[in-house]
Amino acid sequence: MPTKRKRDVEKTYTARDFAAKLRRFADAVETGRAFEIQVAGERLYVPADAHFCIEHEREGAEDEIEFQIRWKRAR
Repeated sequence: MPTKRKRDVEKTYTARDFAAKLRRFADAVETGRAFEIQVAGERLYVPADAHFCIEHEREGAEDEIEFQIRWKRAR
């Protein structure tokens, strides 16, 4: 199986689209199901046993909250 290249992308969504993605994700988490999402052209499969984290960063006058989801890919 080919190795996936390192990737760091950021995709901006409208408030409506972002809310829809969060809603689908929250439903999957709450019911213990895997979650599928496409980000910048790549389809990702997040397993039900992923780990979730909320991170807050502050720099100068700017604050940032990141909702992080981590999992190990199948080999």
